[in-house]
Amino acid sequence: MNNKWEYYKFNEKEVNKISAKLGISKLLANILVNRGIQKEEQIKVFLEPTRNNFHDPFLLPDMEIATNRIIDAINNNEKIMIYGDYDVDGITSISVLKKFLVERGLQVDSFIPNRLEDGYGLNKKAIENIAQKGHKLMITVDCGISAIDEIEYANSFGIQTIITDHHEPLEELPKAIAVIDPKRKDSKYPFSQLAGVRSSF
Repeated sequence: MNNKWEYYKFNEKEVNKISAKLGISKLLANILVNRGIQKEEQIKVFLEPTRNNFHDPFLLPDMEIATNRIIDAINNNEKIMIYGDYDVDGITSISVLKKFLVERGLQVDSFIPNRLEDGYGLNKKAIENIAQKGHKLMITVDCGISAIDEIEYANSFGIQTIITDHHEPLEELPKAIAVIDPKRKDSKYPFSQLAGVRSSF
């Protein structure tokens, strides 16, 4: 099999201009030019964004339901299980969400499946263990959008699940209390290519 790398054409004049004007490396200037980010205001927002530059997260379906459920968990001092993926996106998702919830005084456990023993995504054995530990709220990060059977299984134990994912959903969504995914057909969020760590709050 012969693969061939394809490269963007190097716009040396524009790269040199941006690099000199903003005092940034030519490598960074080249990345910006290749992304079509060339106006000074666009570059500033890209390199130094503030919360005001983010899209409204409540444009994502079920975000309000998820937020209200987490507020209830905080008020009731519930234990929460975060169920992630074993890749970099999943691990960073767990880290960010766990830090946020712990800072709000919650007891938070996390589960990262073993790739060889557990496979990808949710599995019933892990859900049984989560139920045995007394968790009533599980938040998935970077997984769960196709876990129809596994979410039904979690429901049978009285575990409510908030799914946060960024993979392509199936026609049928899992019967979780909230399914947050920028690729849902009914999403009004203006950008569908979020990483899992950005989909998980």
